[in-house]
Amino acid sequence: MKKSKKTTNKSPLNSRRDFIKKAASASFISIVPSSTITSLGYKSPNDMVNIAAVGVGNRGGQVIGNIASPDVVVKRGRMSGFLRQPYGGIQPERNSYNRNQSENKKPFKHANIYAICDVDHDYAGHIIKGYPKAKTYHDYREMIDKDKNIDALVIATPDHTHAVISSYAMKADKHVYVEKPMTKTIYEARFLRDLAQNTGVITQVGNQGHNLEGTMKTVEHIKSGTIGDVSEFHMWSNRPVWKQGYFSRPQGVEVPKNLNYDLWLGPARYKAYHPDILHFAWRGLWDYGTGAMGDMGAHTFDAPIWALDLGIPTKIQATTTPFNDEYLPVSQKVTYEFAARRNKPAVKATWSDGGIKPDRPSELESNRALSEVLYIGTKGKLMHGTHGATPELISGNQDITPKKWLNRPSSVYLDFIEAIKENRPATNNFEVAAKVTEVMLLTNIAVAAQKLNITLEYDAENMKITNCDAANNYFHYEYRKGWDL
Repeated sequence: MKKSKKTTNKSPLNSRRDFIKKAASASFISIVPSSTITSLGYKSPNDMVNIAAVGVGNRGGQVIGNIASPDVVVKRGRMSGFLRQPYGGIQPERNSYNRNQSENKKPFKHANIYAICDVDHDYAGHIIKGYPKAKTYHDYREMIDKDKNIDALVIATPDHTHAVISSYAMKADKHVYVEKPMTKTIYEARFLRDLAQNTGVITQVGNQGHNLEGTMKTVEHIKSGTIGDVSEFHMWSNRPVWKQGYFSRPQGVEVPKNLNYDLWLGPARYKAYHPDILHFAWRGLWDYGTGAMGDMGAHTFDAPIWALDLGIPTKIQATTTPFNDEYLPVSQKVTYEFAARRNKPAVKATWSDGGIKPDRPSELESNRALSEVLYIGTKGKLMHGTHGATPELISGNQDITPKKWLNRPSSVYLDFIEAIKENRPATNNFEVAAKVTEVMLLTNIAVAAQKLNITLEYDAENMKITNCDAANNYFHYEYRKGWDL
């Protein structure tokens, strides 16, 4: 499917609605045939969307496995970089949702996995073998430039390359699904949000919890007033499960022949290769990842921001364990202050990770684990896990069941495909996700600036820290020569 760029103030969605409205009002037609719609550049619901996946060795392979079952199931080799650190306290149970929803199901195909692109075909070999009909590439730019049959990209590369790949695809009129965090920097998030508006392509950020029942229930509980006005909530994560802390970067070694390391680096400044920074442990390095918040923040912050109608924090302050210019800290506690909204009070929130949890509420009985998000309201307290899992009232009227009034969309994967066919916004599109991403990434700005011993004051409208000019250097970074948005 191809979409033309906007040339007027009308979006493609509105143009399509106008056409259907006019056609339906004409005396000679009562139903718009699918051939008419497809001739305007929209796919028939029965047509297959051609997906190109970029970065499939780990998370990307899981994403496309939820879009179309592999033709051949090939076991992945041992994943490097995983580091399960001892955790003081009750370990959180695995989320009740199935991370790979294609498991234990009959084969399905919501879209066609048309092409697979990865800088390391050895690491991604189990996915490439799983989709033997898919074309293969190393460089996403070559793939997009040469192959005009691609409708959409699924991007699951390291954080620092999300923006450049997404931008390149959107400028080529490709729809984009990108894994969380949406981008590495706040500037990139705003750039992609605006680019999505200008191009009219369908976008989705891979935050699975946004479309799950637990998140919907939480939003319905809080918006219906079950626990009253909420002016405080607390979040935590057992991440990182990869190397972070006060470490030296490992000395460089020869790049293996199977890896296009220059392309893996993308816009990041050149530093010598070492296997300990690929393919998972990159999350803990400032150059490539966004730490524990980048990995889990979207899954944890999404429900509170939605349920409480929060904007962007006006103040943020961080306290962490030691870190350096290479690795993010292994543990941190961050405080956010959100302004009052209409008739809603100001809200204070905290985030803890690396083995630190918020204080247990007195109502939580012994031997019962504290879930990853705790809301404190004037009428009660509610908690739920990451991805909005299993919301539970732990004080107040625990017999209340809120009325279901939110639409229950498909999984984020299927919703993306359906949105392309129906030419409508996906549920966690770039407009929605950019705000969550900005809140998340303010965390790392506060972490980097904590040595200044101040609480940062943020003017979101102008994307500026007003009481510390030095902190404004962290909203973006200079790309390596040859890379841009």
